[in-house]
Amino acid sequence: MKLYKSDKVRFIFGLIFIILVYSWYYIYFAENKNIAVIPKTIQHIIKLLITIIVYFIGTFHLGKLKDSWLSSIWHLVHITGLSIITAIGLYHWCIAEISINVKNFAANIQEILISPMLYIAMGLINNSLNKKSGEIKKN
Repeated sequence: MKLYKSDKVRFIFGLIFIILVYSWYYIYFAENKNIAVIPKTIQHIIKLLITIIVYFIGTFHLGKLKDSWLSSIWHLVHITGLSIITAIGLYHWCIAEISINVKNFAANIQEILISPMLYIAMGLINNSLNKKSGEIKKN
């Protein structure tokens, strides 16, 4: 039994789930005034978990599409980004305090990984390349 009737529907549901997680994260965590009472360790764990959740949503919804290269890029970007922010976090926890510039760098990487824009960009690239390959096959 197929869960989704087409790749387009699968892609749209993935986008909706990522938007919901992204919105929840900003409404209830990132932009919350009471975030200061949560210990930094818990804040880091929540950020990491949100990033991993978005990664798995994208993996599930892009991984079943006909174009497997799309899921390969998704994995490459997310695993690289997660490795970078995990290394920065471990350095911060275990070795020494990190500068504000490094903290901002890690926050920017995390923003790229959880933002629906990465997912949309991959869909647009896939759609554009599919149209061009369809035109080539017609000629």
